[in-house]
Amino acid sequence: MNNQKQQKPTLTGQRFKTRKRDEKERFDPTQFQESIVQGLNQTGTDLEAVAKFLDASGAKLDYRRYAETLFDILVAGGMLAPGGTLSDDMTRTEFCLFTAQEDLETMQAYAQVFNKLIRRYKYLEKGFEEEIKKLLLFLKGFTESERNKLAMLTGILLANGNISASILNSLYNENLVKEGVSAAFAVKLFKSWINEKDINSVAASLRKVGMDNRLMELFPANKRSCEHFSKYFTDAGLKELSDFARNQQSIGARKELQKELQEQMSRGDPQKEIIAFTKEEMKKANLSEQAMISIIWSSLMGCVEWNKKEELVTEQAIKHLKQYSLLLKAFTSQGLSELSLLLKIQEYCYDNIHFMNSFQKIAVLLYKADVLSEEAILKWYSDAHLSKGRSVFLEQMKKFVEWLKNAEEGKKNKPLLKIFDLQQQKMCDHDEIQPFIGVGLVSKNVLGLCVS
Repeated sequence: MNNQKQQKPTLTGQRFKTRKRDEKERFDPTQFQESIVQGLNQTGTDLEAVAKFLDASGAKLDYRRYAETLFDILVAGGMLAPGGTLSDDMTRTEFCLFTAQEDLETMQAYAQVFNKLIRRYKYLEKGFEEEIKKLLLFLKGFTESERNKLAMLTGILLANGNISASILNSLYNENLVKEGVSAAFAVKLFKSWINEKDINSVAASLRKVGMDNRLMELFPANKRSCEHFSKYFTDAGLKELSDFARNQQSIGARKELQKELQEQMSRGDPQKEIIAFTKEEMKKANLSEQAMISIIWSSLMGCVEWNKKEELVTEQAIKHLKQYSLLLKAFTSQGLSELSLLLKIQEYCYDNIHFMNSFQKIAVLLYKADVLSEEAILKWYSDAHLSKGRSVFLEQMKKFVEWLKNAEEGKKNKPLLKIFDLQQQKMCDHDEIQPFIGVGLVSKNVLGLCVS
């Protein structure tokens, strides 16, 4: 028996030596900062040279670990302490965003530097957004000129899709809002954003992150009104932003009204009470009858759980609408309101496949209930219909329209409403008709109904 201990296997191979100075430069934060500052001092104000230096340095410096340090230096010239002041014990550079000229062209050039850097090193994208969020929270620690430059840069970056509009959540910080810093910063930011793109770009980005209805929160609670918001941004040369916010407020109020009506209908509240409530809210919100009938229709169709079988859903809809014919009639006193209702019905039947064969029966029901007039139906049939499902719905209505045209006056059981009466034309709600026109769904002849 062999009493000698068996030798354990060992791994052998070539050992690569790493220079200590390379390790120090790569992993030491002080050395990292000195390397970036030295490079910026050498390139000076030549932003093309800055971009090339940053591109090359990423190969030997740990951008992933020191992203915050990197962006602090590029923006403020050195490391930022909490609150936005520069750390005294760290190396600084005079060549950064905060020391640059305060003009849009210069800020566009700086935006290109950041854009090139992040495109080259994609992993910096998240760190860059976090940096912008932090900088916005530090706004009170910066000078007015520094805030203006940061605002312009942020607007350009937002316009070009380099960062998400979600970073604007930092502006809702209570202290920034209270002292008016958020609103003043927003003016510069939105000006540069709209200059790069347009208000549609702003609207789309804000909607994407659910911030389209929060612009009013840039002001303290005692100043959150459409009037104050409108005056503040209009005086600053941002009327398009003011109009957008006002429109969003109107949309929000309509959604709330629709939700309340839907709840009343679901509870089975008496129609007279619903009508009284609706008329009062219509007056408060300064809504036209055309706008109101659209809200009522959406509420009516949203408060029911519809049958999934096509042959049963029509019967269910007829019974439901017949029950609320008094409510519909109360808000179709104008011919244009009837036309708005017909367009909403057509759109709904097209968008909900189980209702595709229900349009004609719904229209006839509302005609018999004195909700829709003969002239409104004929006008819709001739040239005021939507393109959605046009051939299907026109075919459904063909025989009924022929009857309307050919039946003797004595046999018609309801008077004609003058849909083209100029006095009624002036009541046309452009906001209700315009969405259909904007996407080419309504014949241009409908425009003849709207006289401003």
